[in-house]
Amino acid sequence: MKKTMGEIISTLRKNKNMTQNELALKMNVTDKAVSKWERNISCPDINSLPKLAEVLDTSVEELLKAEIKQENTSPNKLLNLILIGVSLAMGICLIVTTILGETKTNDAFILIGIGITSLALYLLINKDNR
Repeated sequence: MKKTMGEIISTLRKNKNMTQNELALKMNVTDKAVSKWERNISCPDINSLPKLAEVLDTSVEELLKAEIKQENTSPNKLLNLILIGVSLAMGICLIVTTILGETKTNDAFILIGIGITSLALYLLINKDNR
């Protein structure tokens, strides 16, 4: 079974009896960055791979042979983010234009309508998750 890059980094680091903080210091990153690498939340910068390989006594090729493991997320995650963002944007737009005295009644109803529609779609899509 192929390992992820995070699993490879973690295994090699532990084989060298190195803490995440020690690896972070050698790589000039934070221990939080190393933790994210090892949990497959993020990957090391491509330019830092040669140094990482050197520190862990491996090759860049071995690091790059890792399995790509994608986070198990719902396919609607991006859509949810967009719908909430549109709703917030419409509300903020309405508030700002009202404060500036630039709001016309028809425009206000359009902004409110778009915001409410976005929220309704969000709630409809996520009705089973509540």
